[in-house]
Amino acid sequence: MATMPRRPRLPALADDHPAEGGVATLDRALSILTAFTAARPTPTLAELAAHTRMPKSTVLRMLASLQHAGLVLRLNDNCYALGAAVERLQRVRASSVSVESLVMPVLRELATATGESASYYVRQGQQRLCLWRVDSQRPVRDHLQVGALLPLNRGAAGRVLLAFAGEKGAVYATIRREGVAVLAGDRDPDVAGIAAPVFEAQGLLAGALSLSMPTQRLLPRHTAPVKAAAAKLSRLMGGEPHA
Repeated sequence: MATMPRRPRLPALADDHPAEGGVATLDRALSILTAFTAARPTPTLAELAAHTRMPKSTVLRMLASLQHAGLVLRLNDNCYALGAAVERLQRVRASSVSVESLVMPVLRELATATGESASYYVRQGQQRLCLWRVDSQRPVRDHLQVGALLPLNRGAAGRVLLAFAGEKGAVYATIRREGVAVLAGDRDPDVAGIAAPVFEAQGLLAGALSLSMPTQRLLPRHTAPVKAAAAKLSRLMGGEPHA
C-alpha cells in the first residue's frame, strides 16, 4: 500500500533571517526568546514550538540550555517565563547605552532614505517635546529646533502620542488600528507629517518617531519606512513593535 508523502516542514523562524557568519543552532535557540511578549508573557511548550516553527523535542533541548543560563524559567503549570538573567542584562544595558545613541542612527537612516526631516518626540504634560531631530538636506523643508515644544493635539506625532495613551475619538482609533498617523496641514497648513509609536519594555509608550515635510511632498510610499523605523527603534529600546 502506497504511503502518502510527508508534507515538507517549514523552515525554522530563525532560518528566515540567519545571522551572517553566525551559528544556526544558536540563532534558533535565541528565537525562542522572541516568543515572550507583553501579550504572551508565559507561553506553553506548544506555543513556543509554533512560534519558532521547530519540533517540541528540539525546543525542549534548547530550553534546557536557556534555563541553565538563567534566561528562561519553567513554571509549575508547564509554562515558561523569562528568567532573572534577562532582568540583570537589561539593567546592565540601561546603564551603558543612552537613548540618544539608539535614536539618532535610526533618524539619520530615515532622513537619508526619504530625503525628509526625521524627529523623535516625547510627551511633556499637554505638549510634545522634540528631543532629537535630523533635518532634511533639501532647501525647502519644515524648520524646527531640537527642544521645541509643540501642541499635543496637533500634528502627526502629537496625535500618535495621544492615540497610544488611550485618547478617545475616531481619529485616534484609526491611528491605533493602523499603527501610524498620516496628516497634512494638521498643525501648520504648509506642513505634513507621518508618525508611528515607539515602545519600550513592558509595552510602555516611549515616544513617537515622525517624518515631516512640506505638504506637497507628502508621499504614501514614505509610510512604510516610518513604520519600519519605529519598529526598529522599539526593538532597540527593548520593546515590541506595534502589531
